[in-house]
Amino acid sequence: MPVIVDGHNLLWSIQKTGEEGESVSDVQMCRVLGDYLRLIGDKGEIIFDGIGPPDKSGFDNIYNLEVEFSGLASDCDSVMEHKISINSAPKRLTVVSSDRRLRDAARARRAISVKSEDFWVEVQNQLSRRREKREPPQKRHGISDSETDQWMDFFGFEQ
Repeated sequence: MPVIVDGHNLLWSIQKTGEEGESVSDVQMCRVLGDYLRLIGDKGEIIFDGIGPPDKSGFDNIYNLEVEFSGLASDCDSVMEHKISINSAPKRLTVVSSDRRLRDAARARRAISVKSEDFWVEVQNQLSRRREKREPPQKRHGISDSETDQWMDFFGFEQ
């Protein structure tokens, strides 16, 4: 299910609900979203207002997340509305924004509409559930006595 995210709206929601002193940059947020999209096996787009920072290299190589800026002639909401209106499978589309205008546009096309703060909670929950790779028990416990004897024989050591 593709995801379209209102970048500044999500960033504002994160900073509003974050703990004291917690600050997340737009690049950090995009990298977390990339991790989330990799985990769920999906693709997404995030759109920010304006032209963005002069150095956009921080947004490079983010897995399955396309980062866009609306430019000076438009705004993020207009870009997202256009993307919602031309989407060929809007019922599979998830629109992330707390702006009423975008939520209404998503509902009109029967896309899934998620408020930014709820989406971020879901992202954090999914990433915290990520399973660590399990090590084989032999790594911590070593090999059995019979296996040790076999290797000793193989290399010609006396026991």
